[in-house]
Amino acid sequence: MSGHSHHHGASPVTVGEARRVRIVLAAIIVPIVLATLVGLALLWPGKGSLVGSRPFAVGGSSMETATVTSTSVSDCEDSAKVLSGISNGSLLTDALCAEITSGEGKGLVVPVHIPPESARVAHPGDSMKVLYTPQALAGGTPYVFVDYQRSLPIGLLAAVYLVLVLAVAGKRGALSVLGLLMATAVLMGFMIPALLAGENALAVTLTGSLAMMLMAVYVAHGVSVRTTTALLGTFAGVIITVLLALWGTSSSNLTGAVEDTALTLNGLVGEAGVQLDLRALLTCGMVVAGLGVLNDVTITQASAVWELHAANPAMPRGRLFTGGMRIGRDHIASTVYTLAFAYAGTALPLILSAALIDRSVIDTLLSGEIGEEIVRTLVSSIGLVLAIPATTAIATILCRTGGAGQSADGTKGLAGPGAAAPEGPAQPPETSDSASPSSSA
Repeated sequence: MSGHSHHHGASPVTVGEARRVRIVLAAIIVPIVLATLVGLALLWPGKGSLVGSRPFAVGGSSMETATVTSTSVSDCEDSAKVLSGISNGSLLTDALCAEITSGEGKGLVVPVHIPPESARVAHPGDSMKVLYTPQALAGGTPYVFVDYQRSLPIGLLAAVYLVLVLAVAGKRGALSVLGLLMATAVLMGFMIPALLAGENALAVTLTGSLAMMLMAVYVAHGVSVRTTTALLGTFAGVIITVLLALWGTSSSNLTGAVEDTALTLNGLVGEAGVQLDLRALLTCGMVVAGLGVLNDVTITQASAVWELHAANPAMPRGRLFTGGMRIGRDHIASTVYTLAFAYAGTALPLILSAALIDRSVIDTLLSGEIGEEIVRTLVSSIGLVLAIPATTAIATILCRTGGAGQSADGTKGLAGPGAAAPEGPAQPPETSDSASPSSSA
């Protein structure tokens, strides 16, 4: 009877094999999760962090809002003339007219001092944040530009992004956004406060990176054999990146103190008695910068190996590895220049400034400022390249090959209505939005 033969036909992967893979992965991933939790507990900054410890403005000042009415200060010269007897007008050289929309001056149209680089992009109707400083009256106006208000345009972009992700990727897209928010919460709620509390930068970065990846990957892709394999590949890539970053910054004598922002930060926290290791911060930045693309390629690579195994469970491990690496080479080719272009775009003003100096191209590229970006790109790229064979090897080792999909007579077993559904590593990547319980790690 056909039902009888279907019941006894061998399924591609047995229940015992799926259980073996889950046990192996759990034995690896559970200690990583426990180590991450212990690290979070030991390094949690508590009240020792310097986040929010410095006031934004001096005493007596207040943050207000304003709307640009004219980019020419002459259009509100009447307001400026009121102060002509007690002011030298120094702040009116670079100023525009704006209506104050909050605070005691609400409704007044007055000059607002604004730097030339910010005034170039100003248009009537733009919303601004201004600092009301009575001490600035001697310069011609008590209102000084702080920044533009960008909540509306950025909010609209975020809304469009979320709608498109939901429309194209559905529930999986929504879970990915949730994972991103959780990873961002780790960055803002743990890593930054811990670093500003003076905790060991490398320990904070490793702990935070593990926490971000665990939450982002499992929330976005579900708890499964495939995602757990990708996580192990990501962890391998992170370790490689950390080791290379430590060697690269040390051997290249990079200090992390070539930017004004880093020097200012070091001075501010130094006043509070916290010593920052700027070289360690540079190393940590290299690791965090590569996390996203590193996880992207490991997820895709793990899926490719499981798909190949599902298509032919009897494929030997050697062929499975080489087949996965053929796909991985395309990932390497595309992501390497992606990282390079991303860093080049971010550092474009720095590159232009360095190009102004009359020196050879080699000296320019090897200068401290550009050298940091080159080392950052190379370290992240090497970690990315090595993570692909690492992920492929992990997935290949976990796959039971060499006849698992063969029945007693040498033909591939068929799974009919009476047979147990294939599970474990032989399952292709989830086609539903939730992880299959049978493949959970």
